[in-house]
Amino acid sequence: MSRYKIWFQGATDRQFMAPYIAKVEAHFKSVLDPDFTCTFNTTTPPATTTHSLTEYRVGYNFIRSAVEAERQGYDAVAVTHFQDPGLAEAKSAVDIPVLGLGETTLHFACTLGRKLGLVTINPAFIPWHEDQIVKYGLQSRIVGVRAVDAAVLDYIAAFSSQEKFNQLKPLWERECRALLDAGADVIVPAGGIPMMLYGAERGASIDGAPIVNGMTVIAKSAEMAVKLRRDAGISVSRRSNLAKPPEKALKEFLDK
Repeated sequence: MSRYKIWFQGATDRQFMAPYIAKVEAHFKSVLDPDFTCTFNTTTPPATTTHSLTEYRVGYNFIRSAVEAERQGYDAVAVTHFQDPGLAEAKSAVDIPVLGLGETTLHFACTLGRKLGLVTINPAFIPWHEDQIVKYGLQSRIVGVRAVDAAVLDYIAAFSSQEKFNQLKPLWERECRALLDAGADVIVPAGGIPMMLYGAERGASIDGAPIVNGMTVIAKSAEMAVKLRRDAGISVSRRSNLAKPPEKALKEFLDK
């Protein structure tokens, strides 16, 4: 019987993104240890638009979801949206571990090679990821961020359409090889969707460079965070922007 529960929180919607969600749910169940069970929670409307306002909206939902997960007795929250909107605020609001796909994947990827290259799903996300790199202090470890000029729903279609997959894959590999030529020796798909499209196979790589499936990384990292909190009491700092909010501030946020 499972002892611990992980709340996975996506920016996707079951109605419009069913092929992707089906693959994600099966993947998480296959990689989690027997002591862990999980639910995959969605966002409606999903993040199908590529704009900072969309990120702000889904980040607001992520914070509320973290509070709800803790109230329901979950042991950790793992946000599967690479941009990590609202991540620091969610960490501040609850006592259970909250992990973001971008932060978790990027720091783990640094253990696999000397230089990372990011490939995102649309050029609109390049500035956001560049800001993440600075925020996480990884400027010296990342050679660049490149993008395929495609829409989010093009990638969703690729999960159920071989024709669409075959259209996108060479475009994605072209951007990967440009990063390899620039000095990258690890490729990070910047998003759960491309991770599951191009990095889900065991030992996924391109020209000798590992393709990091951060969905696996965040699942196993969430397990570790739960065990470290249980065994050693390790949790986030309560200084700076991760300080717990006053009850009044949290209530006003949730009542909004």
